[in-house]
This record gives sequence, C-alpha cells and structure tokens, in this order.
Amino acid sequence: MNWHLLTIKETLELLGSRLSGLSNIEAEERLHMHGENLLEGNKKKPPWLLFLLQFKEVMIVILIIAAVISAIIGDMKDSIVIMVIVILNAVVGFVQEFRAEKAMEALKKMTVSFARVKRENKIIQIPSAALVPGDVVILEAGDMVPADIRLIESHALKIEEASLTGESHPVEKAVYELKDENTPLGDRVNMAYKGTLATYGRGTGVVVATGMQTEIGSIAKMLQEDETQTPLQKRLADFGKKLSIAVLAICIVLYVVGILRSEDPVKMLLTAISVAVAAIPEALPAVVTIALALGAKKLVKKNVLIRKLPAVETLGSVTYICSDKTGTLTQNKMSVKDIWVNGQLKNPGSFTPHQLLLFCMSANQDTKRTGNGRLTGDPTEVALVEFASKQADYNKSWEKDFTRVYELPFDADRKMMTTVHRLNNEFLVVTKGALESVLGICENEIAANANAYAEQLANAGQRVLAYSYKIISRLPENATHDFLESNQQLCGLAGMIDPPREEAKRAVAECVTAGIIPVMITGDHPLTAKVIAKELGILRHASDKVVTGAELRGMSQEELEDEILRIKVYARVSPDQKLLIVKTLQKKNQFVAMTGDGVNDAPALKSANIGVAMGITGTDVSKEAAHMILLDDNFATIVKAVKEGRRIFDNIRKFIKYTMTSNSGEIWTIFLAPLVGLPIPLLPIHILWINLVTDGLPGLALAGEPAEKNVMQRPPRPAGESIFAHGLGWHVLWVGLLMGAVCLGIQAWAHHNGNPRWQTMVFNVLCLSQMGHALAIRSEEFFLFRQGIFTNLPLIGAVFLTFLLQLAITYIPVFQDVFSTQPLTVREMLICLLASTIVFHGVEIEKFVRSRLRKSAIVQSAES
Repeated sequence: MNWHLLTIKETLELLGSRLSGLSNIEAEERLHMHGENLLEGNKKKPPWLLFLLQFKEVMIVILIIAAVISAIIGDMKDSIVIMVIVILNAVVGFVQEFRAEKAMEALKKMTVSFARVKRENKIIQIPSAALVPGDVVILEAGDMVPADIRLIESHALKIEEASLTGESHPVEKAVYELKDENTPLGDRVNMAYKGTLATYGRGTGVVVATGMQTEIGSIAKMLQEDETQTPLQKRLADFGKKLSIAVLAICIVLYVVGILRSEDPVKMLLTAISVAVAAIPEALPAVVTIALALGAKKLVKKNVLIRKLPAVETLGSVTYICSDKTGTLTQNKMSVKDIWVNGQLKNPGSFTPHQLLLFCMSANQDTKRTGNGRLTGDPTEVALVEFASKQADYNKSWEKDFTRVYELPFDADRKMMTTVHRLNNEFLVVTKGALESVLGICENEIAANANAYAEQLANAGQRVLAYSYKIISRLPENATHDFLESNQQLCGLAGMIDPPREEAKRAVAECVTAGIIPVMITGDHPLTAKVIAKELGILRHASDKVVTGAELRGMSQEELEDEILRIKVYARVSPDQKLLIVKTLQKKNQFVAMTGDGVNDAPALKSANIGVAMGITGTDVSKEAAHMILLDDNFATIVKAVKEGRRIFDNIRKFIKYTMTSNSGEIWTIFLAPLVGLPIPLLPIHILWINLVTDGLPGLALAGEPAEKNVMQRPPRPAGESIFAHGLGWHVLWVGLLMGAVCLGIQAWAHHNGNPRWQTMVFNVLCLSQMGHALAIRSEEFFLFRQGIFTNLPLIGAVFLTFLLQLAITYIPVFQDVFSTQPLTVREMLICLLASTIVFHGVEIEKFVRSRLRKSAIVQSAES
C-alpha cells in the first residue's frame, strides 16, 4: 500500500482510526487479527527434532553401529546397555539445549521496548509488540520508531534511516501527501519506518504496518540468521575438532595394541569407540551457552539486562570503566551542602538573619506538592525548599502568613527570579539568582565577604545561589524589573551539589582492587567534576589528570595517546568525544566499558567493548546500541556485573578443567594398561557409565559455584587469553595421569594378588576419583575446607548421588548383571575410597605449591 500518497484524512479513514486513537477493545481485536508487532526469528526446532539431533554426532553414530554389531554377534547385554546409555546421553543433551533455548527466550522477553500511544484520547505507554495498525504513536528525539507510521504531525522531526536506506544523514520529516507513486523509500518524508531512529524534534503518526508487514520485516524475511556464537564457544568448538583427531589416533593405537595382545577384536572395537566417546567433550559449547544464558538471567536480579550474550563472557576482561557522573556516580539529586548568612541585615519583622534566608529559600520557588506530600519541580528548587523546611528555626506558618502576590520569572539575561510577598501593610521583595547578578542590585559593602565565601564554595565543587531582599510600602500594578530588582540587601548564599552515591564510593574502591581503572566523563564544570572524583577515589594520585573537552579538542592524536592513561576525569565533554576516548583507549590495548544515555552516545556505546546504556534515563537509541542496560543507572551495578562476569567465566573454566581432566584420566587408564602388561581395565559399559554420571550433575553443578573470595582482588583477564591459560592445560595432563596411575596401581595390586574383583575396584576408583577432583577444583586458590564444604549444596548433592549410584551398580544384583560388576568386601571398598582421595589431595597440594611459588615471586620482585 502506498501510504505516502494518501492525505492524513484518507489514511485515518482507511485504517478506521482517528486522532484521539483507538479504543482498547478495537486494539485488542486488531492485535488478535494482525498478531504481535514483532519480527519473526528463525523457526524454533520442535522438541522431538531437538531430541533426534542429539544422535547426529559422529561418535554417537559409531556407538550405535557398535551396539548393532554386538547384537548381531549375540552379545545382547552389551548392545542393550550401550543403547540405553546412548539414549540417556541424548536425554541429558536434550535437557541442556532445551534449557538454553528457554533461557534465551526469557532474555529476549526482558528486552521488550515500549511506545507512547494515544488510546481513547489518553497518552499511555505500552510494549511495542502490542502496537496495531491504526494506533496513534507519539515520537520524540531518542525514540526508536516502533512500526511503519504515516506521520500526521511533525515539529522539526528528523529521523535517521540508515538501517533501511544506508543514508547516514537524518531526514527532516513533513506531513503533506506525496504525488509520485515511485518515490524511493529515503524520500518518503511523510513516513517513519520501524527500526529507524528519531534524532531530533517530535512528531505524531498513525501505524500503517506492524511486524513482518513492515519494510524492515520484508528485509528480515531474507535475513534469518542463527544466533552468533561467542568467541569462547568458537575457541572450544575448534579445540573439540582438534581433540577429536588426537583421540581417534589414540583409539587406533589402542585397538592395534589390543589385537597384538590377542584381545577379542569386537571387544577392543567397542572399547576404542567408548574411549573416543568419553574423551571428546562435544557438550562443551552447549554447556557454555547454558552458563552464559543463566548468568545473564541472574544479572537481571542485580539490575543488569544483558542484550548481547557475549557481554557476559567478556565482562571479566574490563580494564577501564568510563562512566557518566550525574545519576550514575552521583545521586542525580541536588542538595544544599553549605549556607552563608549576612549578619549585617536590617531585619524585617521578627525574622532573624538565618530565618530570613530560610524564608527566601522556601518562598522564591515554583515547586508543587503532590497528593502524597512529595515536592515536584526544578530539582534545584526542590532541594532548597527541602533544606529550609528541615531546619529547627523554620516556621511552617510562613507559607500562609506571607502570601505571594507578584513574581518576575527567571530569564537567562537577568539570571534572576523575583517574588513579592505581603508583609503586614507592606511588601517583601525576594530575589534569587547568580551571585554576580544579585550583587549588581545590592548595596556593595558586603560584596567582598560574599565573593570570598562564594569562591570557597565553588572550590568545593558547589553551585552557588544568592538571595537578596527589600521591603516596599506599595506594589505598582505592573511592577518592572528596574523597580523591584534594585536597592536590595544581600541576604545570604546557598552552596549546592549533586552528592556522590555512597555505594559508588565502595564500587570505585573495589574497581581499584580489581585492577580496573574508573574514569569520570561529564558535561559538568571541571572544578565540580574534580571535587566529586576526589571524593569518590577516582582521582587518587598527583599524576592523575582532569581534562576539559576544549583541551581534548586541542590535542593531537599522538598527544592524546601519550596522556590517555593518566587522564581520570573528562569535564565539559560532548557525547561525540566519547567515541574518541573509547578508540584511543582501545589503541592502548585497554578493554573498555562505556556508559551513555543520549542519542549521540550510541557510536561510543557500539564501539566500546562493553557498551552500557542507562535503563531509566537512556534513550531507545542508546539501549539498542549497548551490550547491556543498567536498570537502576548506578555505577555500583556495573561493578556487580563485572564481578558476576568474572564468576561465570571462572565457572566455565572449572567445568572445562573438570570434564577434560576426567576424560584425560579415562584415556590414560585404558591406554597405559596394555603398555605396562595389564589387561584392558574397563569394559565399554563402564566407560560409558562414568562418562554419563560424571559429566552430568557434578559438572553442571560447578556452573553454579559462588564467586571466589578474591575474584575482585586480581587483575582483569586479557581478552585474547586462552581458556587453558594459568596452568589449566598442564593440570588436565598431570591430574589425568595421576588418576590413571592410581587406577592402574589398584589394578596391578589386585590382579597380582589374584583378586577376581579387580575390574570392579578400578571402575569404582576411577569414578570416585573424579568426584574428589570435582570437590578440589571448586577454587584455584583456597583449600576446600577453608572455602566451606557446603557453600555449593548442588555440587555436594550431585557427588553424593553419584556415590549412591556407584554403590547401587556395585551391590544390587540386577545392576551387577548389566554392568558386569561384583560386590566388593568392606575392606576392598575402603581401599577404593582411600585410593580415590589421592587425586583430591594431589590437587590441594598443587594449590599449596602454587601459593608458595607466588609468594616467593612477590618477595623477589619487591627485593629487586
């Protein structure tokens, strides 16, 4: 439909709408007819298909083939058990993926945008998804256009349509109908399209298309893209492919050695395949997705909405947090901090000099009191009235006794506001304004004292307001500025400031401890910014610099690069300069989180490694460009998010450490046994069982591990750092080898003594050693007992359940037949339990040795 060719009247008639908006009943009916105003994503896989896709992995296919071969040669028990375990693996994988999809759906629902519409002649805010054709929408600068709209009002409205037309310059909009049917999209000045950005002015329009019927919806049909993988997922997927090749080579060697030792070829084939399936962590990418999605869900409870999933992973790498001052580091609430009273006043009536100043503060203002008693209006005036009313010598009756009879509103030229109040048979004139303006209408004998005190307040970062007064016997009908604002006496001064948030001070201190550098960026006066920055702890050293936007403009790129790491406060900075700050810090290999709320902040937010939009004061544009949104606009919340990001990444590492070491232990046990002259220690069923139970509940429970005590006392993780850094790779090798050695030691001892239950003992030792390893790796720094055994109850529960399952297949006859196990004596079980603790103690000793080496390195560094 060529809506741009129609008049406003024709458009409204065709849509069955009107300027007052639709009724709620009409809107409901149309929503049912047209559906939600959403762009369709990729079609969701139905649960049955999700389950079947669990069997597409090459190793699973090979395992199914092996089960079929076993059945053909008459070994039905092995065949059935292999198929049962394959199905159980599929169920576990299905549950993991299904949970990940549900978590992602929940996150998408949380990012719902809103639109202001007229319904039944009332302006209300509704989710954009609830818009229907015929709705009348109100647009303002900073809003994202929520649907395709035919404009019916435009007040200097400009819209940036690059997402549709590629033209970066905003288009000035009009409301008249166009004549050319073939007018290009970019020239349809009376239309606003879904997904474009209002950058200036305001306007009103009627919705003509929603969802996939919009112009951007037609593009979306051609661009159904899969969810992008995080860098971590890509690295792990690549690692999985390389590992697969290595494991296949080991399996071939294992099979050949078994054949040379005259082992049963079918049994060796099943063993080799089982080792391959157990060793390859094909579930890692899925587990990472779950950890990130659940982490993002948890962050919502901390007032952080993650818009782009990789932000969860990358939060732990932040080295710089560049934050706005007002509302983020400060309370965004002006408060009176100091006052100065002129003690030489000729007092009117019964006022003391202090009371007169309080009266002036409470009388010369335009605030309103709501039904619940809360003051509304200009934040400065609200703060002045609240301060005055809380003082001990304030009199509540002043408001009734001295009624306002006249006023001269504030204007930018005079920089003053004057009110006139009845005082018995006379009139009290009160003026408020900038000190230099107020002094200009006062007697000057007190000016030196006032200027000295005002300078003192200004140096403390406070905004100074002056009050003066005079008494007149009569009030002319049209009193002029010259008459009222002359021959006054200076009453006093009020120093005001937007105080820092208390929690922001603690958060800044936590940043410093964590190796993160907080930087303040503000449009405020440099002196005010400096005072707040010092109070917060952002300016800590003599070498820390405060730079203004004008100074920044005067610097060359080379000069800025030389100075950027020393600049901690940017004052009087324009939004476009934020982008320069981000790019320069990134050139210096810094990982930058940048906050913003305005339309012009969007480029900086998009370019930052972590763009942080304000949820309360932020525009739709800034929220769309950001990686995460602060729902409370609080700097401390950013630091909480960084802490949570570090915890999530730590836990992903712990899961990888756990599962890879377990796999390593299984490979070493089976691979080394024939090389040292021992029979194959485990049956394929044993390997598949261990793989199922150990990679299941205990591994996933590690993802919920609480943050380590020192998580915010260590430097940020380099963004490009390998997941196997800090000794994780070596840990996987040596602990896996230790696990294998313990198993082979038990096997050699039991086999040498002619114990027929040696295989069951090895089976138990390998499984229980992995449980001990899971408990030991809960922290890389602290011993388990110092950390607290019960600080991760799901993991304790998972380990205990695994132990019970292991006892069940060892002692319950029906499971003995299935898993080819034999009941162990109490002595044998105790030996297995003691042997299983060796790995646990080995990992705890590793922590002790690393701690001593670290302390030694610190001492040597200090001495040098």
